[in-house]
Amino acid sequence: MADINFDPNGPGIDNGRYFGLPFTAEESRLVLFPVAWDVTTSYREGTAEGPTAIQRASLQVDLYDPHHPQGWQQGIGTLPSDKSIHENSKKLRKTAQRVIEHWENNGAPDDDTLQANLAQINQGSAELNHIVYETSRRWIEAGKKVGIVGGDHSSPLGAIRAAAERYPGMGLLHIDAHADLRKAYEGFTYSHASIMYNVLNELPDVSMLVQVGIRDYCDDELHLASSTPQVVQFTDHDLSAEKFGGSSWYALCKQIISPLPEKVYISFDIDGLCPDLCPHTGTPVPGGLTYQEAVYLLVMLTQSGREIVGFDLCEVAPAPDAADEWDANVGARMLYKLCNLTLL
Repeated sequence: MADINFDPNGPGIDNGRYFGLPFTAEESRLVLFPVAWDVTTSYREGTAEGPTAIQRASLQVDLYDPHHPQGWQQGIGTLPSDKSIHENSKKLRKTAQRVIEHWENNGAPDDDTLQANLAQINQGSAELNHIVYETSRRWIEAGKKVGIVGGDHSSPLGAIRAAAERYPGMGLLHIDAHADLRKAYEGFTYSHASIMYNVLNELPDVSMLVQVGIRDYCDDELHLASSTPQVVQFTDHDLSAEKFGGSSWYALCKQIISPLPEKVYISFDIDGLCPDLCPHTGTPVPGGLTYQEAVYLLVMLTQSGREIVGFDLCEVAPAPDAADEWDANVGARMLYKLCNLTLL
């Protein structure tokens, strides 16, 4: 039961839940599922520590939100962290590093050890997807909305699948520095760089993929996006050119939102923001959205009458110096905004 003595104006109490809120998952309209996973990270690891770092930083978030002042009262619950996910991530990460080193040393693709390592990682990733799917589906069927707190960007595929089954025809608003449209990047079927490729190929109930802020992608990804009618891209270059030419962010947000259907899932990779807001994320890239631009886009999405049916926030990585909580603080505030807008 919710703590009747909970004081929303008092200091955050570290009760293991995001924002120190008093609600169980059963009492909540929105359930947050921490997924501590970063097996296939191709540049810099650490995002598996994101869910815990965000939870700790979230205790400093004031609960008043001008876009939904009483939103938290509807209940934002936190599922217990599954320690087996984190342990499997750490174990498989060592194997993935050997695979990445093999490719960086120009190793042969038919090497037996390589193939064995890839099979182990792909099996582990498929099992993670199943856990996330079954957990998300169970709570969605109970009438809740689900938010994934990653982890690398491969983490939420199961949740997207569960949401798409519940809301067939839903759109996906993808904020990211990367297109994530690579097929089995580095041989990892469920690579963090492949999640949107997998969405397109495995989830027919997703009717539209709108990508915002992308600025690091390859020829194959560009070709796939341009040849797939359900993909609409708003690259960082094009958005910046429009702004430099005099277009307002309001007008650009209307263009971004226009292709999306009534039901929308948000997949938010923190590196879609300017890297000064997420300097320790796995693959930071110059450019990107400001915090306020991202919030304004999300607010306009809800003001358009569209409903956020679920979301994920991924790739937040804490700094090696425990005293530097900047990434986690930004992540916690973006998470709270996503929660409140989802609860509208």
